[in-house]
Amino acid sequence: MAKVILRNVYKKYEPSRGGITAVSDFNLSIEDKEFLVLLGPSGCGKTTTLRMIAGLEDITAGEVYIGDKLVNDVQPKDRDIAMVFQNYALYPHMTVFDNMAFGLKLRRTPKDEIQKRVHEASRVLEIEHLLDRKPKALSGGQQQRVALGRAIVREPKVFLMDEPLSNLDAKLRGQMRVELIKLHQRLHTTIVFVTHDQVEAMTMGTRIVCMKLGFIQQVDIPQVMYENPVNMYVAGFIGTPQMNFIDGTIVEDGKDVYLTFGNSKIKLPENRAAKIIGHGYEGNDIVIGMRPEHLHDEQMYIDSMPDAVVEANVEVVELMGPEALVYCIIEGTNMIARVKPRTKARPGDNIKIAVETGRIHIFDKETENVLFND
Repeated sequence: MAKVILRNVYKKYEPSRGGITAVSDFNLSIEDKEFLVLLGPSGCGKTTTLRMIAGLEDITAGEVYIGDKLVNDVQPKDRDIAMVFQNYALYPHMTVFDNMAFGLKLRRTPKDEIQKRVHEASRVLEIEHLLDRKPKALSGGQQQRVALGRAIVREPKVFLMDEPLSNLDAKLRGQMRVELIKLHQRLHTTIVFVTHDQVEAMTMGTRIVCMKLGFIQQVDIPQVMYENPVNMYVAGFIGTPQMNFIDGTIVEDGKDVYLTFGNSKIKLPENRAAKIIGHGYEGNDIVIGMRPEHLHDEQMYIDSMPDAVVEANVEVVELMGPEALVYCIIEGTNMIARVKPRTKARPGDNIKIAVETGRIHIFDKETENVLFND
């Protein structure tokens, strides 16, 4: 296995004409045996970055290392990587065994070694009983396992995966997430995984790289990125349902700090107020970020947090089984609260919502960067 390093990497299409910059000043060190996820919406540059590591896209500027070797001018077949594509890219006329063995045959690997590697990979992926079938006789999940198996038998330094689960239904996608995590734990291999699905990123990655318009926004372990996003973009992209945002203002009153929005006012706890007082934020326009799970309609929260209670008008209540989502309007802004399933809130109700002020996020309205993190 190997470490992957990208230094000041750029990708421009048609640079002679000014061009479109797909990836800008990309700097990243991917550790050996790490499961790193490139996360972002379509067009953010994550697949282009993956293809530059693979050698399928030329690098406009910068350096890419696999292990200790500079690979800018190394052909894809000589980079010792294996790629798993979104559409699986299986040969329809070949059996599962031949699909998995094809790359080894091209490398003139001895037949007994091919047999050994294919059967070992198929055992790990639990597809031994499918080796004589052709792709058209397989389900989507089985085809995905074959595509993974074809990569595994090559025993590469790095696995590159480009949204490999996106064609699967929701249930199978969840199952395959677990299988990929177990596979990574079993093989102890370096994996670079591209996805636009933040659930996949949060559950699978040892670290996440959140991207926007070709730039890295934040690199961190999943829980830290969730709890301490560096800006509104990351805060809104990570989390389901996404974070609520509402415009507000900071008001200082002695040692107390309040966040005001519309006719509502909530008081920050002392430890957070200390990070505001004396730093020139008084009167600043801000954006307050509140995750749905930090808004409560239970009376115990309302009674215990009198300085953090706001009025809300309920529009829709979705009962989800273990929880309920309350879609409401607070000071003219659409918000979502994730509450206990036995909520008494019903459409049309005016209710009180208690805000966990120790868990909210405060962003500069102009820069959209977080004012401070805990």
